[in-house]
Amino acid sequence: MKLLTVEEAAERLGTGERYVRRLVAENRIEFVKLGGTKVRFEPDVIEAFIAAGRVPARPRQLRLSS
Repeated sequence: MKLLTVEEAAERLGTGERYVRRLVAENRIEFVKLGGTKVRFEPDVIEAFIAAGRVPARPRQLRLSS
């Protein structure tokens, strides 16, 4: 399994690297620490993070005018 870098994770999320680093600093996303300041991400973790933020659509009710 290939671990993703901060740059690759940001690309998959459609954000900048700064946002990904903030997620790590706030422990809002799981990561693998490789010593020092190097962190990596499992691809499934990125997909789960995206899915957790998904908001289901609500069908609109039609208004009947009188």
